Amino acid sequence: MIPTQILKNCLEELKTITKVDFGIMDLSGEVIAMTTGAKETDKAFITSFATSPVDSQIIGNCYLMKIEEDGEASYVMAATGESENTLMVTRIAVSEVQNLLAAYREKYDRNNFFQQLLLDNLLLVDIYNRAKKLHIENNIPRAIIQIEVENNGAGDEEQTAQEMLSGLYSAQGGDYLTAVDESSVVIIKAISAEDAYNEVEEAATVAVDMLNTEAMLKVRASYGTIVTELKDLSKSYKEATMAMDVGKIFYAGKRVISYNELGIGRLIYQLPENLCRIFLKEKFGDLDLRSLDEETVITINTFFDNNLNVSETSRQLFVHRNTLVYRIEKLEKSTGLDIRNFDDALTFKIALMVSSYMQYLDAQNY
Repeated sequence: MIPTQILKNCLEELKTITKVDFGIMDLSGEVIAMTTGAKETDKAFITSFATSPVDSQIIGNCYLMKIEEDGEASYVMAATGESENTLMVTRIAVSEVQNLLAAYREKYDRNNFFQQLLLDNLLLVDIYNRAKKLHIENNIPRAIIQIEVENNGAGDEEQTAQEMLSGLYSAQGGDYLTAVDESSVVIIKAISAEDAYNEVEEAATVAVDMLNTEAMLKVRASYGTIVTELKDLSKSYKEATMAMDVGKIFYAGKRVISYNELGIGRLIYQLPENLCRIFLKEKFGDLDLRSLDEETVITINTFFDNNLNVSETSRQLFVHRNTLVYRIEKLEKSTGLDIRNFDDALTFKIALMVSSYMQYLDAQNY
Protein backbone atom coordinates (compact mmCIF):
# COMPACT_ATOMS: atom_id res chain seq x y z
CA MET A 1 0.00 0.00 0.00
CA ILE A 2 1.36 3.40 -1.01
CA PRO A 3 1.72 5.86 1.92
CA THR A 4 -1.16 8.35 2.05
CA GLN A 5 1.30 11.22 2.49
CA ILE A 6 2.83 10.39 -0.89
CA LEU A 7 -0.61 10.53 -2.50
CA LYS A 8 -1.41 13.82 -0.75
CA ASN A 9 1.86 15.38 -1.90
CA CYS A 10 1.11 14.26 -5.46
CA LEU A 11 -2.35 15.83 -5.34
CA GLU A 12 -1.01 19.09 -3.87
CA GLU A 13 1.55 19.35 -6.69
CA LEU A 14 -1.20 18.75 -9.26
CA LYS A 15 -3.33 21.44 -7.62
CA THR A 16 -0.46 23.92 -7.73
CA ILE A 17 -0.14 23.36 -11.48
CA THR A 18 -3.83 23.13 -12.45
CA LYS A 19 -5.63 25.15 -9.73
CA VAL A 20 -8.04 22.20 -9.36
CA ASP A 21 -8.85 20.50 -6.04
CA PHE A 22 -8.48 16.72 -5.94
CA GLY A 23 -9.51 13.91 -3.64
CA ILE A 24 -8.92 10.17 -3.69
CA MET A 25 -11.47 7.84 -2.09
CA ASP A 26 -11.68 4.09 -1.79
CA LEU A 27 -14.63 2.26 -3.38
CA SER A 28 -16.72 2.68 -0.21
CA GLY A 29 -16.28 6.45 -0.23
CA GLU A 30 -13.70 6.73 2.57
CA VAL A 31 -11.19 9.53 1.93
CA ILE A 32 -7.63 8.36 1.33
CA ALA A 33 -6.06 11.73 0.50
CA MET A 34 -7.20 15.15 -0.64
CA THR A 35 -5.83 18.61 -1.30
CA THR A 36 -6.07 21.37 1.26
CA GLY A 37 -9.38 23.15 0.81
CA ALA A 38 -11.10 20.31 -1.03
CA LYS A 39 -14.55 19.25 0.11
CA GLU A 40 -15.56 15.65 0.72
CA THR A 41 -17.82 14.14 -1.92
CA ASP A 42 -20.98 12.41 -0.75
CA LYS A 43 -20.20 8.74 -0.03
CA ALA A 44 -23.44 7.62 -1.71
CA PHE A 45 -22.32 9.18 -4.99
CA ILE A 46 -18.91 7.51 -4.72
CA THR A 47 -20.24 4.01 -3.99
CA SER A 48 -22.88 4.33 -6.70
CA PHE A 49 -20.27 5.44 -9.22
CA ALA A 50 -17.78 2.76 -8.12
CA THR A 51 -20.25 -0.03 -8.88
CA SER A 52 -21.43 1.46 -12.17
CA PRO A 53 -20.00 0.35 -15.54
CA VAL A 54 -18.93 3.89 -16.54
CA ASP A 55 -15.37 5.15 -16.08
CA SER A 56 -16.22 8.81 -15.44
CA GLN A 57 -19.13 10.90 -14.25
CA ILE A 58 -19.88 14.61 -13.71
CA ILE A 59 -21.91 15.76 -10.72
CA GLY A 60 -22.27 19.54 -10.81
CA ASN A 61 -18.73 20.91 -10.90
CA CYS A 62 -17.29 17.65 -9.51
CA TYR A 63 -15.68 15.19 -11.91
CA LEU A 64 -15.44 11.55 -10.80
CA MET A 65 -13.09 9.10 -12.45
CA LYS A 66 -11.98 5.58 -11.55
CA ILE A 67 -8.34 4.79 -10.76
CA GLU A 68 -7.48 1.31 -11.95
CA GLU A 69 -4.85 -1.23 -10.95
CA ASP A 70 -4.34 -4.28 -13.15
CA GLY A 71 -7.48 -3.38 -15.11
CA GLU A 72 -9.76 -3.15 -12.08
CA ALA A 73 -11.01 -0.06 -10.25
CA SER A 74 -9.37 0.36 -6.85
CA TYR A 75 -9.94 4.06 -6.07
CA VAL A 76 -12.06 6.99 -7.21
CA MET A 77 -10.62 10.37 -8.13
CA ALA A 78 -12.79 13.45 -7.47
CA ALA A 79 -11.77 16.75 -9.06
CA THR A 80 -13.55 20.05 -8.39
CA GLY A 81 -13.12 22.93 -10.80
CA GLU A 82 -15.02 25.48 -12.87
CA SER A 83 -12.76 25.36 -15.94
CA GLU A 84 -13.83 23.60 -19.13
CA ASN A 85 -10.45 21.82 -19.00
CA THR A 86 -11.21 20.16 -15.65
CA LEU A 87 -12.15 16.86 -17.31
CA MET A 88 -8.85 16.71 -19.19
CA VAL A 89 -6.97 17.71 -16.04
CA THR A 90 -8.74 14.93 -14.13
CA ARG A 91 -7.68 12.37 -16.73
CA ILE A 92 -4.09 13.54 -16.45
CA ALA A 93 -4.26 13.35 -12.65
CA VAL A 94 -5.68 9.81 -12.79
CA SER A 95 -2.89 8.77 -15.15
CA GLU A 96 -0.25 10.21 -12.79
CA VAL A 97 -1.71 8.45 -9.76
CA GLN A 98 -2.01 5.14 -11.63
CA ASN A 99 1.67 5.37 -12.64
CA LEU A 100 2.60 6.20 -9.05
CA LEU A 101 0.64 3.20 -7.73
CA ALA A 102 2.26 0.92 -10.31
CA ALA A 103 5.74 2.12 -9.36
CA TYR A 104 5.10 1.55 -5.66
CA ARG A 105 3.54 -1.84 -6.30
CA GLU A 106 6.58 -2.92 -8.32
CA LYS A 107 8.87 -1.63 -5.59
CA TYR A 108 6.94 -3.60 -2.97
CA ASP A 109 6.86 -6.70 -5.17
CA ARG A 110 10.62 -6.50 -5.72
CA ASN A 111 11.25 -6.09 -2.02
CA ASN A 112 9.04 -9.08 -1.22
CA PHE A 113 10.69 -11.11 -3.99
CA PHE A 114 14.20 -10.52 -2.67
CA GLN A 115 13.15 -11.20 0.93
CA GLN A 116 11.66 -14.56 -0.04
CA LEU A 117 14.63 -15.32 -2.30
CA LEU A 118 17.22 -14.68 0.43
CA LEU A 119 15.26 -16.80 2.90
CA ASP A 120 15.05 -19.73 0.43
CA ASN A 121 11.25 -19.58 0.29
CA LEU A 122 10.89 -19.73 -3.51
CA LEU A 123 10.86 -22.61 -5.95
CA LEU A 124 13.31 -22.43 -8.82
CA VAL A 125 10.56 -21.91 -11.41
CA ASP A 126 9.05 -19.10 -9.30
CA ILE A 127 12.41 -17.34 -9.12
CA TYR A 128 12.75 -17.15 -12.89
CA ASN A 129 9.09 -16.27 -13.54
CA ARG A 130 8.89 -13.51 -10.93
CA ALA A 131 12.28 -12.09 -11.89
CA LYS A 132 11.15 -11.81 -15.51
CA LYS A 133 7.89 -10.13 -14.48
CA LEU A 134 9.77 -7.65 -12.25
CA HIS A 135 12.40 -6.95 -14.96
CA ILE A 136 15.26 -8.30 -12.84
CA GLU A 137 18.12 -9.74 -14.85
CA ASN A 138 19.09 -13.27 -13.86
CA ASN A 139 22.63 -13.96 -15.04
CA ILE A 140 24.82 -11.15 -13.75
CA PRO A 141 27.43 -11.32 -10.95
CA ARG A 142 26.05 -10.18 -7.62
CA ALA A 143 27.08 -10.31 -3.97
CA ILE A 144 25.18 -9.77 -0.74
CA ILE A 145 26.39 -7.02 1.58
CA GLN A 146 24.79 -7.03 5.01
CA ILE A 147 24.82 -3.80 7.02
CA GLU A 148 24.07 -4.30 10.71
CA VAL A 149 22.97 -1.20 12.61
CA GLU A 150 23.57 -0.95 16.33
CA ASN A 151 20.48 0.20 18.21
CA ASN A 152 21.09 3.54 19.94
CA GLY A 153 17.62 3.81 21.45
CA ALA A 154 15.94 5.91 18.75
CA GLY A 155 14.22 2.90 17.21
CA ASP A 156 14.43 4.05 13.58
CA GLU A 157 18.11 3.34 12.88
CA GLU A 158 17.44 0.63 10.27
CA GLN A 159 14.97 2.84 8.38
CA THR A 160 17.42 5.76 8.42
CA ALA A 161 20.19 3.52 7.12
CA GLN A 162 17.99 2.15 4.34
CA GLU A 163 16.89 5.62 3.24
CA MET A 164 20.48 6.88 3.07
CA LEU A 165 21.76 3.79 1.27
CA SER A 166 18.99 4.05 -1.32
CA GLY A 167 20.76 7.12 -2.64
CA LEU A 168 23.94 5.12 -3.24
CA TYR A 169 22.50 1.83 -4.45
CA SER A 170 19.46 1.94 -6.74
CA ALA A 171 17.71 -0.30 -9.23
CA GLN A 172 18.94 1.95 -12.05
CA GLY A 173 22.47 0.79 -11.27
CA GLY A 174 21.40 -2.84 -10.95
CA ASP A 175 21.48 -2.77 -7.13
CA TYR A 176 18.61 -3.49 -4.75
CA LEU A 177 17.97 -2.88 -1.06
CA THR A 178 15.85 -4.94 1.28
CA ALA A 179 15.57 -5.83 4.97
CA VAL A 180 15.15 -9.32 6.38
CA ASP A 181 15.18 -8.35 10.06
CA GLU A 182 14.85 -5.22 12.19
CA SER A 183 18.56 -4.59 12.77
CA SER A 184 20.13 -4.85 9.33
CA VAL A 185 19.88 -3.72 5.73
CA VAL A 186 20.78 -6.03 2.85
CA ILE A 187 22.37 -4.67 -0.32
CA ILE A 188 22.11 -6.88 -3.40
CA LYS A 189 25.12 -5.46 -5.24
CA ALA A 190 25.69 -5.91 -8.96
CA ILE A 191 29.37 -6.58 -9.71
CA SER A 192 31.32 -6.19 -12.96
CA ALA A 193 32.97 -9.64 -12.82
CA GLU A 194 32.88 -12.94 -10.91
CA ASP A 195 36.18 -12.25 -9.13
CA ALA A 196 35.80 -8.48 -8.53
CA TYR A 197 35.89 -8.71 -4.74
CA ASN A 198 37.60 -5.33 -4.56
CA GLU A 199 34.32 -3.79 -5.80
CA VAL A 200 32.35 -5.51 -3.04
CA GLU A 201 34.88 -4.44 -0.40
CA GLU A 202 34.78 -0.84 -1.64
CA ALA A 203 30.97 -0.76 -1.72
CA ALA A 204 30.75 -2.10 1.84
CA THR A 205 33.39 0.34 3.09
CA VAL A 206 31.68 3.32 1.45
CA ALA A 207 28.35 2.33 3.03
CA VAL A 208 29.88 2.00 6.50
CA ASP A 209 31.80 5.29 6.22
CA MET A 210 28.73 7.20 5.05
CA LEU A 211 26.46 5.87 7.79
CA ASN A 212 29.12 6.48 10.43
CA THR A 213 29.92 10.05 9.42
CA GLU A 214 26.67 11.41 7.97
CA ALA A 215 24.02 9.54 9.97
CA MET A 216 26.14 9.06 13.09
CA LEU A 217 25.15 5.40 13.16
CA LYS A 218 27.39 2.66 14.49
CA VAL A 219 27.38 -0.04 11.84
CA ARG A 220 29.28 -3.10 10.71
CA ALA A 221 29.27 -4.71 7.27
CA SER A 222 29.87 -8.22 5.99
CA TYR A 223 29.61 -9.76 2.56
CA GLY A 224 29.39 -13.19 0.99
CA THR A 225 30.88 -14.65 -2.16
CA ILE A 226 29.97 -13.40 -5.64
CA VAL A 227 27.33 -15.50 -7.41
CA THR A 228 26.24 -15.36 -11.04
CA GLU A 229 22.58 -16.42 -10.78
CA LEU A 230 19.65 -15.16 -8.75
CA LYS A 231 18.98 -18.60 -7.30
CA ASP A 232 22.37 -18.54 -5.57
CA LEU A 233 21.83 -15.24 -3.77
CA SER A 234 20.54 -17.07 -0.69
CA LYS A 235 23.95 -18.77 -0.46
CA SER A 236 25.74 -15.41 -0.52
CA TYR A 237 23.28 -14.10 2.10
CA LYS A 238 23.95 -17.02 4.45
CA GLU A 239 27.69 -16.45 4.03
CA ALA A 240 27.33 -12.74 4.81
CA THR A 241 25.28 -13.58 7.91
CA MET A 242 27.91 -16.05 9.10
CA ALA A 243 30.66 -13.51 8.39
CA MET A 244 28.80 -10.96 10.53
CA ASP A 245 28.53 -13.35 13.48
CA VAL A 246 32.09 -14.65 13.18
CA GLY A 247 33.43 -11.12 12.77
CA LYS A 248 31.79 -9.95 15.99
CA ILE A 249 33.31 -12.86 17.91
CA PHE A 250 36.85 -13.04 16.55
CA TYR A 251 37.51 -9.82 14.62
CA ALA A 252 35.71 -7.18 16.68
CA GLY A 253 38.06 -4.43 15.50
CA LYS A 254 37.12 -4.81 11.82
CA ARG A 255 34.19 -2.78 10.48
CA VAL A 256 34.00 -4.73 7.20
CA ILE A 257 34.46 -8.50 7.13
CA SER A 258 34.45 -10.88 4.16
CA TYR A 259 33.30 -14.48 4.25
CA ASN A 260 36.43 -15.45 2.31
CA GLU A 261 38.68 -13.96 5.01
CA LEU A 262 37.19 -15.64 8.07
CA GLY A 263 39.98 -18.19 8.26
CA ILE A 264 40.12 -20.38 11.34
CA GLY A 265 37.35 -18.35 12.97
CA ARG A 266 34.85 -19.89 10.54
CA LEU A 267 36.04 -23.39 11.48
CA ILE A 268 35.69 -22.75 15.22
CA TYR A 269 32.25 -21.17 14.74
CA GLN A 270 30.99 -24.41 13.19
CA LEU A 271 32.39 -26.70 15.90
CA PRO A 272 29.95 -28.26 18.40
CA GLU A 273 29.86 -26.41 21.72
CA ASN A 274 30.61 -29.49 23.82
CA LEU A 275 33.71 -30.26 21.72
CA CYS A 276 35.03 -26.74 22.33
CA ARG A 277 34.51 -27.04 26.08
CA ILE A 278 36.24 -30.44 26.15
CA PHE A 279 39.23 -28.95 24.29
CA LEU A 280 39.61 -26.11 26.83
CA LYS A 281 39.17 -28.49 29.76
CA GLU A 282 41.83 -30.88 28.46
CA LYS A 283 44.36 -28.13 27.79
CA PHE A 284 43.83 -25.81 30.75
CA GLY A 285 41.85 -27.71 33.37
CA ASP A 286 40.01 -25.27 35.60
CA LEU A 287 41.89 -22.24 34.27
CA ASP A 288 39.54 -19.80 32.51
CA LEU A 289 41.41 -17.90 29.81
CA ARG A 290 38.97 -15.05 30.23
CA SER A 291 40.48 -14.46 33.68
CA LEU A 292 43.86 -13.42 32.20
CA ASP A 293 44.71 -9.84 33.13
CA GLU A 294 44.73 -7.10 30.48
CA GLU A 295 48.52 -6.75 30.46
CA THR A 296 48.96 -10.45 29.71
CA VAL A 297 46.36 -10.41 26.94
CA ILE A 298 47.97 -7.38 25.28
CA THR A 299 51.39 -9.02 25.53
CA ILE A 300 50.12 -12.26 23.95
CA ASN A 301 48.29 -10.53 21.08
CA THR A 302 51.23 -8.25 20.30
CA PHE A 303 53.58 -11.25 20.35
CA PHE A 304 51.34 -13.08 17.88
CA ASP A 305 50.98 -9.98 15.68
CA ASN A 306 54.77 -9.82 15.42
CA ASN A 307 55.12 -13.47 14.39
CA LEU A 308 56.60 -14.59 17.74
CA ASN A 309 59.46 -12.09 17.44
CA VAL A 310 60.61 -11.22 20.98
CA SER A 311 62.69 -8.18 20.01
CA GLU A 312 59.99 -6.52 17.89
CA THR A 313 57.31 -7.26 20.49
CA SER A 314 59.34 -5.73 23.34
CA ARG A 315 59.98 -2.64 21.17
CA GLN A 316 56.27 -2.15 20.44
CA LEU A 317 55.30 -2.70 24.07
CA PHE A 318 58.08 -0.33 25.27
CA VAL A 319 59.38 -2.96 27.70
CA HIS A 320 62.81 -4.53 28.17
CA ARG A 321 63.37 -7.83 26.40
CA ASN A 322 63.92 -9.57 29.75
CA THR A 323 60.59 -8.20 31.02
CA LEU A 324 58.81 -9.70 28.02
CA VAL A 325 60.58 -13.03 28.52
CA TYR A 326 59.53 -12.97 32.18
CA ARG A 327 55.89 -12.44 31.19
CA ILE A 328 56.04 -15.30 28.69
CA GLU A 329 57.60 -17.66 31.24
CA LYS A 330 55.00 -16.63 33.83
CA LEU A 331 52.28 -17.50 31.31
CA GLU A 332 53.95 -20.85 30.66
CA LYS A 333 53.83 -21.71 34.37
CA SER A 334 50.09 -21.06 34.56
CA THR A 335 49.08 -22.67 31.25
CA GLY A 336 51.82 -25.19 30.47
CA LEU A 337 52.35 -23.62 27.02
CA ASP A 338 55.46 -21.76 25.87
CA ILE A 339 54.21 -19.41 23.19
CA ARG A 340 57.75 -18.91 21.87
CA ASN A 341 57.33 -22.40 20.46
CA PHE A 342 55.26 -22.47 17.24
CA ASP A 343 53.13 -25.49 18.17
CA ASP A 344 52.35 -24.09 21.63
CA ALA A 345 51.66 -20.65 20.12
CA LEU A 346 49.24 -22.20 17.60
CA THR A 347 47.47 -24.13 20.36
CA PHE A 348 47.22 -21.02 22.52
CA LYS A 349 45.90 -18.88 19.64
CA ILE A 350 43.18 -21.43 18.88
CA ALA A 351 42.37 -21.70 22.58
CA LEU A 352 41.90 -17.92 22.84
CA MET A 353 39.54 -17.98 19.87
CA VAL A 354 37.61 -20.94 21.29
CA SER A 355 37.36 -19.10 24.62
CA SER A 356 35.95 -16.04 22.81
CA TYR A 357 33.44 -18.29 21.07
CA MET A 358 32.37 -19.80 24.41
CA GLN A 359 31.95 -16.31 25.84
CA TYR A 360 29.73 -15.41 22.87
CA LEU A 361 27.59 -18.55 23.34
CA ASP A 362 27.24 -17.89 27.06
CA ALA A 363 26.04 -14.36 26.31
CA GLN A 364 23.53 -15.69 23.76
CA ASN A 365 22.16 -18.22 26.23
CA TYR A 366 21.97 -15.75 29.10
